This record gives sequence, structure tokens and C-alpha cells, in this order.
Amino acid sequence: MHLSHAIPIIRIFSEAKAKEFYLDFLGFTLDWEHRFEENFPLYAQIKRDDLTIHLSEHHGDATPGSTMFVPVRDIDALQRELLARNYAYAKPGVEDFPWGRNMEVADPFGNRIRFCELSKQ
Repeated sequence: MHLSHAIPIIRIFSEAKAKEFYLDFLGFTLDWEHRFEENFPLYAQIKRDDLTIHLSEHHGDATPGSTMFVPVRDIDALQRELLARNYAYAKPGVEDFPWGRNMEVADPFGNRIRFCELSKQ
């Protein structure tokens, strides 16, 4: 038996705002999009490095206001990259905690991504 990486499903309400946040600001790439028919809700897969996320406009797929915990290496480089993009709705800072250094960003739909460079123990 083998368990693979989980793929979080994030509820979105606007394709344009989701693409602005996840692709333009966070630097994900769009792998694919699906709609059952024209003028139906979007379901899409995005990816950056080893992190894959599904974005869904479908009503029952996920709960808005969720949080993802994402381990990272070199959180300072990620912060510099995000700040350089000058996204109007987020200027993330890095906080130190006993378990590591965190940087949290919130998407336009109330979901949060908590990036964490874990402390070496």
C-alpha cells in the first residue's frame, strides 16, 4: 500500500479573481480546466513545484474559509517573490513560531494558505 500527496480542493466564486490570485500572484500554472458544458461551473487543476491544488466553483465541493498548511524551503525567497509582484490585496509577512517560520496569505474567497519553513529539530 502507498499513500500519495493529498490534493486540496478549494472553493472559488470567480474564475478571474482565482486566476489573478493563484496564477499571477502565487505563481501556479494551470494544468487543465473542466466544465460539463458551456456556462457551467469551473473545475481546474493548478500546480507549482510539488504542490497541486484543485479549484472548484461547484457548490458542494469544498467549504469556503479553509486553511492549507504547505511546508516550504526558503520562505524568505518566497516572500520576496510575492512582494515583488505588488499584488494589491496581499503584502505577506513572515512570523517566527517554535515549530518554524510562517507566512499566511488569504485568497479572495476567504481560504488561507499557511506556508511554513519548519524548524530543524
